[in-house]
Amino acid sequence: MKRYIIMRILKAIFTIWAVYTLVFFLTRVTGDPVDWLTPAGASDTAKETLRANLGLDLPLSEQYVKSFVGLFTGDTGVSYYYSRQVSDLFAERIWPTLTLGGIVLLITILIGLPLGVVAAVKHNSLMDRLTMSTAIVGSTLPNFVLGILLIFIFSLKLRLLPSGSIGTPQHYILPIIALSVGPIASVARLTRSSLLDVIGNDYLDFARSKGMREWKVVIKHGLRNALIPVITILGSQLSALIGGSVVVETVFAWPGIGTLIVTSAQQRDFPVVVFGVLVIAASVTFVNLLVDLSYGILDPRIRKS
Repeated sequence: MKRYIIMRILKAIFTIWAVYTLVFFLTRVTGDPVDWLTPAGASDTAKETLRANLGLDLPLSEQYVKSFVGLFTGDTGVSYYYSRQVSDLFAERIWPTLTLGGIVLLITILIGLPLGVVAAVKHNSLMDRLTMSTAIVGSTLPNFVLGILLIFIFSLKLRLLPSGSIGTPQHYILPIIALSVGPIASVARLTRSSLLDVIGNDYLDFARSKGMREWKVVIKHGLRNALIPVITILGSQLSALIGGSVVVETVFAWPGIGTLIVTSAQQRDFPVVVFGVLVIAASVTFVNLLVDLSYGILDPRIRKS
């Protein structure tokens, strides 16, 4: 088990470093941020002075080393546009993003898992067909498209809910729906298929022969053995949620890290973009690491491999 954990952690560290390095160098080929920060008609001397103040006159390799080492010393760099520490900007924006993501994850588990269990137990019933048909539609509809449709219907036409920003509980409703429909549908579908794979096994028949109720048999004996693929989809959906929140936050003008990254990318604010992608990559990698470790807990055969 110790070797299993060490290998997964090393893999996670390498992934984060690779993403950080790739994004750092890719942002440098998107254009010169000095052109964005200086007014039209600014002299070459003014541009060179600003470039030196931002450290952009240094060789690219030196910029990379300085930026990478700064991560370990607490120096995340200064935003070109806001003239503030990048970490301070993210500290202000992280809670709206975490709050939204946490609510969506909780709703996904509380709704997606029970729907999948009910569909499996009521296999081929009207409930099963209705649930899976709805899930197929929900899993194929991109969250940003759903977000735009929700704004059009409930904000512009019916005028029932606010279309964006944050402030009251009503502001959470549309972003939560837009972000949770896809994960709920995917979790429900996979829970159903995983349970159907184990629901007819001999050990479940033995439990039934002892007089246990069907729901107790399914929950106590069937669900645990079907959890590994469900945990996989939960991990992938959480990863997609972290990345997808960037687009959805932009659609709903949600003041989280997603809108900060998008705005900074438009402004060629390299330190903010690089750190933002690093935060997302680290979050996704951490989620995948937890999923890998949970495999070892749920199935001893995996941790011995």
